Amino acid sequence: MSTPTTIDIDAARRFVYADARLLERHRLATLFDGAPATPVLDALRPYRNDDGGWGHALEPDLRGPDSQVSGAMSALAVLAELGVAADPEVARLATETADWLAGVALADGRVPHVLPTAAAYPAAPWMRPNDGGMLTFAVAAHLWELGVEHEWLDAATAWCWGQLDGDAPVGGYTVKFAVDFLDAVPEPDRAAAAVERLRPALREDGTIPVEGGQDDEQLTPLIISPRPGTPSRALFTEEQIAGELERIEREQLADGGWDFDFLHWSPGQSVEWRGIVTLGALQTLRLHGRL
Repeated sequence: MSTPTTIDIDAARRFVYADARLLERHRLATLFDGAPATPVLDALRPYRNDDGGWGHALEPDLRGPDSQVSGAMSALAVLAELGVAADPEVARLATETADWLAGVALADGRVPHVLPTAAAYPAAPWMRPNDGGMLTFAVAAHLWELGVEHEWLDAATAWCWGQLDGDAPVGGYTVKFAVDFLDAVPEPDRAAAAVERLRPALREDGTIPVEGGQDDEQLTPLIISPRPGTPSRALFTEEQIAGELERIEREQLADGGWDFDFLHWSPGQSVEWRGIVTLGALQTLRLHGRL
């Protein structure tokens, strides 16, 4: 059952057209106006490098042109949003992105959080070169959503299960990306059991603190579990989800857009992330019958 929204959808559209990247403008048109996928793909391709990876601040917290795992994650998220039925190019780009990921993967199957080349360019404080593997969960999730069959995905999935079957992840974004994986991997019973092992990471209100982030920075239930009907929804009550939807509606700003609670460390990063989170807020509200 849908619930009437209190947001100003026209103001949100104006914000996207006034301040968001071309990519988010075309995503808005495809998601909400039935526009074809081709313009989204055309806007996405300039972020791609000759090596098959993705850079050029596609993930706004890494500003360099070099291919990075977070750039691949962002590209795969857009491709998964479109779906393989939208255009034959979606499956091809997803598979070629998996090829690039295989080329930078470590021996155990995980991919590094930030590759060494990022050190030469402006980046958020949390985007320093390191071999932490938490993005492996997220890129594997998107490849499963896209139905990609790839040898590296098999290795990455084995690494993800190895992490989840051992000591459960406890860090904020590590848990969020692990949930993404569990919501996408086609092993529902195993995923449901692993979701329960993540429950101790949540506070009573369903949030997860982000250590080292801004004061009171946290991951909320609809960031952790954005889609209804997924295994991760077992972590939250209906009241918590309803409360989060109301919070999202309340947080629309006077300019029509939404903001984010992590560090605003450069004007370009701030503008680009605001466009992304504004579109994300609209998507979440629509998925839950508020639009």
